[in-house]
Amino acid sequence: MRSIWNGAISFGLVSIPIKLVNATENHAIHFRQIHLADGGRIRYRKVCELDEEEVSGGEIGKAYEDADGTMIPITDEDLAQLPLPTAKTIEIVAFVPADRIDPLQMDAAYYLSANGVPAAKPYTLLREALKRSNKVAVAKYALRGRERLGMLRVVDDVIAMHGLLWPDEIRTPEGVAPEGDVTVRDAELDLADALMDTLGEVDMDSLHDDYREAVEELIAAKASGEEVRPAESGEGGGGKVIDLIAALESSVRAAKKSRGEEDAAADGEGDGGADEGDMAEVHPIRRTSSGASGKSSAKTSGSAAKTAKRTTHRTPTGKTVTRSGGSAAKKSAPKSTGTKKSTSTAKKSSGSGGRGGSGASGGRSAAKKTTAKKSASSGGTAKKTASSRKRASA
Repeated sequence: MRSIWNGAISFGLVSIPIKLVNATENHAIHFRQIHLADGGRIRYRKVCELDEEEVSGGEIGKAYEDADGTMIPITDEDLAQLPLPTAKTIEIVAFVPADRIDPLQMDAAYYLSANGVPAAKPYTLLREALKRSNKVAVAKYALRGRERLGMLRVVDDVIAMHGLLWPDEIRTPEGVAPEGDVTVRDAELDLADALMDTLGEVDMDSLHDDYREAVEELIAAKASGEEVRPAESGEGGGGKVIDLIAALESSVRAAKKSRGEEDAAADGEGDGGADEGDMAEVHPIRRTSSGASGKSSAKTSGSAAKTAKRTTHRTPTGKTVTRSGGSAAKKSAPKSTGTKKSTSTAKKSSGSGGRGGSGASGGRSAAKKTTAKKSASSGGTAKKTASSRKRASA
């Protein structure tokens, strides 16, 4: 890789010659501006305002514009002669824990390569010291005409440097947070946690730029003269969230479905719910051609009891006879134990009712005889008392 800056790392009294190499690259697709009428390319030419002539890059320098519009030329030699230790040096000023660095300060990333064989030993020393301390180095360096802030850390076996923005270059987030007091319920937080757990982690190497690939396919199709069809519009994602709980639940289900967890969960629920379904399902009884079997078994016992009552009658001799009526019950419920019990109960009740009737009449006649005897005995007693009184008076 081509170096963009040569200098040294100042580590106390140790100086480590290094080369600065870009650690990142831009894969974005760049477009040119064209004239829509004829497809001609639009170019920007650098023209001097005084003579209105186009100027090449070698004839262009730097200058600072003063408040009154005066241009003050500044050359590269002027900048190189600045009395700054960071002009050609990455000066380490402190070692701090990595979490002390605000990610908002992160800027461009570079690899630091040892410049020459003598630099290998101090380079390795600094790398291993950073590894063992679990800290990062905060440093200052000058690049492209300005002094910058940097953070040194270890990536594999290489020291990497992240350019950092100065603290005063970070804006405060005023007026960005939602206005007013917003309350989040525990149930919503639980669903959010469930969604986070379902999404889980990701292999960062598996992520790629889908937009860039789509643009490349579009360019290839147009270059080959193929017809480019508009893509089908997916589900809209900018609507209002009316029910946050429902949205979170749907997100959890969608995440599980994308990971293939929903099918397994559905199979488990189906197995567990089969027994419950067998117990809870109620199927209506279909009517047969005769129409007699369309009644439920609960009504069968009642009809059997009614049948038993209808078949109860008195004989000419005064006895009460109850017919079983079991044939009708048996037809409607062939194996119903409850029907037999109700029929036998009807027999007993009807039979006992008949006996109870004759016993009641007999009891009434016996009561009349007893009353007559008592009245007769009381009369005799009265006569005896009267005769005894007469004797006493005589």
